Amino acid sequence: MKRLRRVRDLLAGRMDSALTEALIGQLEATKEGAWLAMAMIGGDTARTDAHEQMRAIEHRGDTERARLVEELSESLVTPIDREDLFRLSRSIDDVLDSLRDFVRESHLYRVRDQQRFAPMLDQVIVGIEALETAVRDLASRPSVITHDALEAKKAGGTLRRMYQYEIARIFSGTISAETMKERELVRRLEIVGVAIGEAADAIADGAMKR
Repeated sequence: MKRLRRVRDLLAGRMDSALTEALIGQLEATKEGAWLAMAMIGGDTARTDAHEQMRAIEHRGDTERARLVEELSESLVTPIDREDLFRLSRSIDDVLDSLRDFVRESHLYRVRDQQRFAPMLDQVIVGIEALETAVRDLASRPSVITHDALEAKKAGGTLRRMYQYEIARIFSGTISAETMKERELVRRLEIVGVAIGEAADAIADGAMKR
């Protein structure tokens, strides 16, 4: 039945919406993970609770990624190349995995001043939302995908610069166990930015091949 529906959509010139739905599901789980990290550093959610909640969010993200892989093997028409869709999904997965590590390490390290990570997490959310816009435009507004991807790429670049400023601040003072813990957490958010940039590249590359 599912294959018949796909053949019908192909004949009607429609692309497979199940793929974009799975990607949106992945991004929604990832954004929820970013907001959970924000709630944790703001003290609205205890570190231990955040650590537990992140497990469920990560599981949901993995489920959506598995759905995308399954749909990809059966799809007749894809909005961009299958390889680029797979790269995009893998990079979104890397964003969520790094946010999980940030929450886990925050739980383990018990850094006192967590609020200083708020500006970087703000940019993480900006980047995820830009990716979400790009994925929604894959089928409906393909002419703006490159612009959407550029916005996500900018967020990744901003995170890299913020990381550099944070590292400069840390190394300009007295090095202690506390500052080294801060460095590890800042580094984790910089890795999130790299993954956002890689996801943006996958979308932009796919758009150029259309």
